[in-house]
Amino acid sequence: MRYLTRSIHIIYTVYGFILFTAFLLVIFPLVVVASFFGKTRGGNFMYILCRIWSNFIFFVLGIFHRTIYEAAHDPGKPYVFVFNHISYLDIPVLFKSIRKQHFRILGKAEMAKIPIFGFLYRNAVVLVERDNVANRAKSVLQLKSVLRRGISIALSPEGTFNTTCEPLKEFYDGAFKIAIETQTPIKPILFLDTYDRLNYKSIFSLSPGRSRSVFLGEIKVDGLTMKDLPYLKEKVYRLMEEGLVKYKADWIKPTGGK
Repeated sequence: MRYLTRSIHIIYTVYGFILFTAFLLVIFPLVVVASFFGKTRGGNFMYILCRIWSNFIFFVLGIFHRTIYEAAHDPGKPYVFVFNHISYLDIPVLFKSIRKQHFRILGKAEMAKIPIFGFLYRNAVVLVERDNVANRAKSVLQLKSVLRRGISIALSPEGTFNTTCEPLKEFYDGAFKIAIETQTPIKPILFLDTYDRLNYKSIFSLSPGRSRSVFLGEIKVDGLTMKDLPYLKEKVYRLMEEGLVKYKADWIKPTGGK
């Protein structure tokens, strides 16, 4: 039975990859045109295309998404969106979640090397090489520039996949430093089901089913300075941790669990 289930997952994943590639090829000419209109106008249009792409992919894969708002959300103001990182499906879910405002994602530079997809990726996200100090500093400047144009940014403070049995990994300082320096409020988003839909352990674990994201309340940073960074980081961490426990995220196990 285990081998049958594994075979079904592989077939389903290949099916999903073919559809993903086919749709990317369809919109690619529009991506090329958008690239001539600059990082703001062109980038905004690319994100509209990405939302259409996520709608299409979720529909054909039988993934049904729902966004839950635990507090009122104002799409008319820029935010530093922070989300938990647990799956390759996190970015498509991000596009399903943030629907009515423009934003930019901080993304890993190595993804830009993927043929065709890499062209869209390079023109749509702020690239970062985490092992390169100078590159990280440049990425931070770009993110600040985006916020000053009234466009939100989205990044995972965990940096990489959470491969533990805990709700979250330890957070990096970057998101909170940017929020304080630009005085931009933080908006945490929880991804509850991407772990079940596409497990980070294998790209052949794709499965249909539910997808939920949860918008927590806005966290204001008015008047905070860099001295408050540890407090702010801890506050956001605890709020997100409590939320993931509350909604019983599936990867959370008792201490020492596997």
